[in-house]
Amino acid sequence: MKPAMKLIVPLILAIGIALPALAETDPDKIAAICAEADARYAEAYGHPAAEEEGVAVVLMYKYTFCPERVEVPVGGTVRWVNVDKRTSHSTWFRDTGEAESDRLFPEESAEQTFEIPGEFDYLCGPHWESHDMIGKVFVTP
Repeated sequence: MKPAMKLIVPLILAIGIALPALAETDPDKIAAICAEADARYAEAYGHPAAEEEGVAVVLMYKYTFCPERVEVPVGGTVRWVNVDKRTSHSTWFRDTGEAESDRLFPEESAEQTFEIPGEFDYLCGPHWESHDMIGKVFVTP
């Protein structure tokens, strides 16, 4: 290998390792991830997430919130459920000053009830920077 290449190759590798993974942006791929997440939920709980009564369910799977955006009325509750095989996730409404939730391991869940209307961005504490795992709750009057 030429001397210049001996310097360039490690530099390229270092840049590639240092860059965070980009979030999936292809709607078809996101839909496939979310369909797989719902199948895992149905397998674990005996019915699709959409059939849960009294809550809006957001699944956490493959560094994706499914759905990424959820709407509930004032007084409505969102339940986040981790359907990954091994990865832990959390929810963190950082902009509101709330503390990050405990880590949710596979098949664990957390709930939050929303008492005021508005738009609330949230993120997965361990994966928002590396995988852009970010979601939004719309609370309607």
